[in-house]
Amino acid sequence: MGNLNVAVLGPLGYAKDLGKKGTTSDITFYNLKKGDDTVTFIEPTRYPERLAPLFYAASMADAALVVVGEITPTFGEWVLMLDEVGVEQGCIVLLNYLTPGDLMPFLRGTVLEHYEFADVDPIALRDRLLARAHARASAQPGAGAAGSVPIDHHFNVRGIGTVILGGVVRGGIRKHDTLKVYPGEQAITVRSIQKHDDDFDWAAEGDRVGLALKNIESDDLDRGFVLSSDPAIRTRTNLEARATLVKYWPAPLTAGTVLHVGHWMQFIPARVEAVRDDGDWRQPTLTLALEKDLIHLPGDTAVLHYLEGGKLRIAGHIELP
Repeated sequence: MGNLNVAVLGPLGYAKDLGKKGTTSDITFYNLKKGDDTVTFIEPTRYPERLAPLFYAASMADAALVVVGEITPTFGEWVLMLDEVGVEQGCIVLLNYLTPGDLMPFLRGTVLEHYEFADVDPIALRDRLLARAHARASAQPGAGAAGSVPIDHHFNVRGIGTVILGGVVRGGIRKHDTLKVYPGEQAITVRSIQKHDDDFDWAAEGDRVGLALKNIESDDLDRGFVLSSDPAIRTRTNLEARATLVKYWPAPLTAGTVLHVGHWMQFIPARVEAVRDDGDWRQPTLTLALEKDLIHLPGDTAVLHYLEGGKLRIAGHIELP
């Protein structure tokens, strides 16, 4: 069984012709299943008025489907976000007589430079993406394997209890595993695991899961919390990290600037406390004070957003210590 998570960036509701509508909030999921293979489509429903849904969709994605009918600042923001998150696989569908040559000046030097151009036919798109999902068949995690699941939705189900939705980002998890909830490190037990409404005893990296949990209430959880058995998990409210700013960024960052740090399902306000650039202001070392705990693994990348930036709201990325 293989699963592919696909960010769909295009006209709102485009994914309704590709999969069955599932959970909806500021992001909407559509699900496609054929045999043992599944594709999860993720649309940023509340974008572009809010930037966070675009980040969430890209952050969860193994691949992107970009549907372009005109070249606009919104299209430019899609390109920047996918490039900063590092979504290296994808397809581009062209509308309104656009040609690949029209887009290439905007794609060169980004991950989208290597995306394939695809036909608008939804049947062909579904088949193409299911084939990619099949090629990613997940392997059952070994005994004692550590895994992490960022939470994107959580709720209480009558007769079952607390249920969370999320994606396995590292390693794997098993039914009856004891995991910690970060921040806070409260211990919980995985009562059951579902993948696309089917029960399983395990889930591995890339799988989208619904987990029924013991020993915690839904009200004690929030989007961005992480369930993990990985001892390398870190939580911090202050950090010093090397940043790389996007090539369009107009001026050096300064102390006092408020950015938003995006990582997994977290989108956290952070004030720049200090900047050291060592002569290259596009690659500064930033000292950041975060509004709440940032949960991550060493070496992860986080995206920097500047919500007051008008048409340029993506500042760059940082490497987390």
